[in-house]
Amino acid sequence: MSRAFVNEDAGADRPDLPELPLSTRPNYVTPRGLADLQARLATRVADLAALKARAERLDKLPEAAAERDIRWLEARLKSAILVDPAAQSLQEVAFGLRVTVCDEEGRESSYEITGEDEADANLGRIAPHSPLARALLGAQVGDEVVWKRPAGDLTLEVVAISLP
Repeated sequence: MSRAFVNEDAGADRPDLPELPLSTRPNYVTPRGLADLQARLATRVADLAALKARAERLDKLPEAAAERDIRWLEARLKSAILVDPAAQSLQEVAFGLRVTVCDEEGRESSYEITGEDEADANLGRIAPHSPLARALLGAQVGDEVVWKRPAGDLTLEVVAISLP
């Protein structure tokens, strides 16, 4: 086909970006996680307004990305199930609480079980469906749990449960 018959501007008004995947798991969030999602939404809405106010708007991809992010954040907020850690009993490991464990070599580590959107291994925040969280949920101080890892099982003793 001759290039003369190709409309190079077709689809330029709305770039097709794949939607961000939404988790099929319940969307439990802590108050901090809910505030973070709300702040991220406000930031992306402001970003979109700034993009639409540009004098030069030939590149629609940044706008499409912002709109896609806003749809995803709105869906996550709509599905959010707020769980207040302060309402949890400190008798057993539960969502929103911080748990301190000791491994077989005597090293202590602390983890906070948070919503999947705020999980961050570098900060010790783990999602409730992670193998470590599944091993810890429901355990009490003094209990030993087995964390099934690809590198091999690790036995951990729960030494403390606290609010984050």
